[in-house]
Amino acid sequence: MRTIAILAGRLIFAGAFAMAAFFKFTGMGMTAEQIAGAGFPFPMLLAWLAAIFETGLVLAFLTGAFFTEAALLAGAYVIFLAFAFHGPDKWEAWYEFGFFVDHFTFLAGLLFAAAHGPGERLAVRLGYLART
Repeated sequence: MRTIAILAGRLIFAGAFAMAAFFKFTGMGMTAEQIAGAGFPFPMLLAWLAAIFETGLVLAFLTGAFFTEAALLAGAYVIFLAFAFHGPDKWEAWYEFGFFVDHFTFLAGLLFAAAHGPGERLAVRLGYLART
C-alpha cells in the first residue's frame, strides 16, 4: 500500500503541475496578462519561465530524479503564488482567501514528499538531497 500511495501522490503532483503548464503554454498571452496585473515586470518572459519550470517539476515528479529538490522548489513556488495572486490584498473577494489557504495545504504535501522522497519503486536516484 505504501508504494501505491507514494506513486499516486507523485502522479497527483505531476498532474497538477502538468495542467498548470498546459494552460500556460496554450494561453501564454492570458498568463502574461495575469502576471502583469499582479504588478510584475516582463510578464511574457515570466509566463514562459513559469511554464518551463512547471514542466521541469512534472518530469521530476514522474521520474523521481531530483525529487526532494523539486518538492522544495515547488513548495516555495506555490507559497509565492499564494501571496502574489491570492494574498491579503485580494481577500475582499471571499473566495480568494480559500485559494490562498489551499496553497498551504499543497505546501504541506510537498514538504511531506520532500522529507520522505520518491519511494523505492520507479524512482531515478539523482539529486543533491536524495535520500540514500
